[in-house]
Amino acid sequence: MVTSMRQLAVNQKGCINAVTASGELGRRIRDMGLVPGTQLMVVGRAPLADPVAVRMKGFTLSLRNNEADYISVEAL
Repeated sequence: MVTSMRQLAVNQKGCINAVTASGELGRRIRDMGLVPGTQLMVVGRAPLADPVAVRMKGFTLSLRNNEADYISVEAL
């Protein structure tokens, strides 16, 4: 099932399907290593559910929900 990264639950794994952001935001997201084919796991959320923390490629990254909405993932 393909969904946005924001919809993944804590401890749920996924594989990035596409990054739909363009321009500066799209470049920044891809520069952080969020590219199609990358596997990740949601490891936590802030108390108000923003930002989301994901573990991938041996490091943890925090993203705002408005950034996570541009990342399509396939839940594993």
